[in-house]
Amino acid sequence: MLGILFIGDIVGRPGRQSLPELLSRVKRRYQVDLVIANGENAAGGKGITRDVAEQLFRAGVDIITSGNHIWDKREALDLLSEERRIIRPANYPPGAPGRGSVVVEVGLPPRRVLVVNVCGRTFMPELDCPFRAVDQILQDETRLGDIVVVDVHAEATSEKAALGYYLDGRVTVVLGTHTHVQTADERLLPKGTAFISDVGMVGARDSILGVTIEPVVQKFLSGLPARFEVAKGPVQANAIHILVDANSPQAVQPPTRISELID
Repeated sequence: MLGILFIGDIVGRPGRQSLPELLSRVKRRYQVDLVIANGENAAGGKGITRDVAEQLFRAGVDIITSGNHIWDKREALDLLSEERRIIRPANYPPGAPGRGSVVVEVGLPPRRVLVVNVCGRTFMPELDCPFRAVDQILQDETRLGDIVVVDVHAEATSEKAALGYYLDGRVTVVLGTHTHVQTADERLLPKGTAFISDVGMVGARDSILGVTIEPVVQKFLSGLPARFEVAKGPVQANAIHILVDANSPQAVQPPTRISELID
């Protein structure tokens, strides 16, 4: 068996600092051979920097996926061109820095794991089609892995589910990120692909999606712009664990939801 841990959207300093404890707890209970995390909110709540990425890697993250906030820190333009372990949505138009997928070798004997990142289009920035973007990657045999993990960073649950069923039987797991709220719809789809609409977040529990409460409430009340700041306090750490068969690309059971409170 091969165990993959996917960590939900990491929000700011509280999320980053909780990672060592989260990984320590999870590895005591589950087999973990590869750690993937969504890091698009890891630097001050929006974007990623080189220093922040290195902090995530030192904590034990192997691959960082992202989403629509990946460009919010200017240095990400160079960072993604240079650092293969960080990927951005594959459906950004041609010419965008970085790459939308990466293959890593995991375990003994080594197995190739293809990690793909796409961004949804419903209530999100207008990008190329995420369905066709994944198709194109899967058709390129030089990038194909024995195991395929797809992070669909999207707002609409319907779009995530549609992509899950579209890829059912062709990839190992389709998981959603972006909404910062862990869903309870984990399952194996009819052709064997593991699925969950949203992994959740690693951010302050007493918050609104990881940021302080009052400015968000005031924005809804007034309709005016507001400055959001990363909230502090105990961290709600969400992740999923996927167990993959040693001799096939299929998950052996639905994703296991993980939810830890870290003081």
